[in-house]
Amino acid sequence: MQNVKKEFSNLETLISIALKEDEVLNDITTKFFLGDSPNAKAVLIAKADGILCGVDIFKKVFESVDPSCKIVSNFSDGQDIKTGDKILYISAKDSTILSAERTALNFIQHLSGIATITNSFVKALKNSKAKIFDTRKTIPAYRELAKYAVVCGGGKNHRMNLAEMAIIKDNHLSLIKDLPKQVKLFRQEYPGICVEVECEKFAQVQQAIDARADLIMLDNMGLADTRQAIDLIRKNSTKDYHPEIELSGGIKKDGLDKIKDLDVDRISIGVLTHSPLALDMSLEITIS
Repeated sequence: MQNVKKEFSNLETLISIALKEDEVLNDITTKFFLGDSPNAKAVLIAKADGILCGVDIFKKVFESVDPSCKIVSNFSDGQDIKTGDKILYISAKDSTILSAERTALNFIQHLSGIATITNSFVKALKNSKAKIFDTRKTIPAYRELAKYAVVCGGGKNHRMNLAEMAIIKDNHLSLIKDLPKQVKLFRQEYPGICVEVECEKFAQVQQAIDARADLIMLDNMGLADTRQAIDLIRKNSTKDYHPEIELSGGIKKDGLDKIKDLDVDRISIGVLTHSPLALDMSLEITIS
């Protein structure tokens, strides 16, 4: 799996909020029952197979508590890890390790969970023309991190926010009287911005074609209607107009076999970011 690095606009804020939420600097258990040995060591061990994501974020959590701590990693984001792998080693005060442990684990386990489930969908779609994309179904304020994890898992990012591209959904369509005219006016106002039209009904597909949408989403359509819609789009495609096709709507991994050979470009999956299982890991003290 590729190594991927990215800067995040709000990471320091998220870490600060998380540390305050945990009252890491007021850990009464550690303060009362332990001293402050500067020679404590710990190892982060994988308890399940998966794709790693969040190593640098894990480090930043500890460094925010104690800049003098030392962390050495055996793996990078985007790499496969197996049960029992020693992901990284920490050398720091015992108070730092014990107080920052859960906050750091929450980040790396959640992000690795996203990367892992994404990778499982990517592998299930092997040899298909289509690519796996995420959605905006993310924990508020954590979108950059979640979408980064999707990329670490081998997936691709859909729009980051509402300003990045136009997606005309079913509710929009119910209020728009003349879609081709409105899309034409939109392009004059926002040249170069991608326009996608979401189609839940077969009749809406022709509207999207007439509007010359850059991307046509077939959302929650049955397989027969999906095939018919794809045929209609491809028959109306020309050298100058060849829209991408996206499938969306409750698509499960075990259902990919039915659609992986269809002539589509994207399959967007909400579950990648809205309800992934955290990848199990354990931080264990080795020497104190």
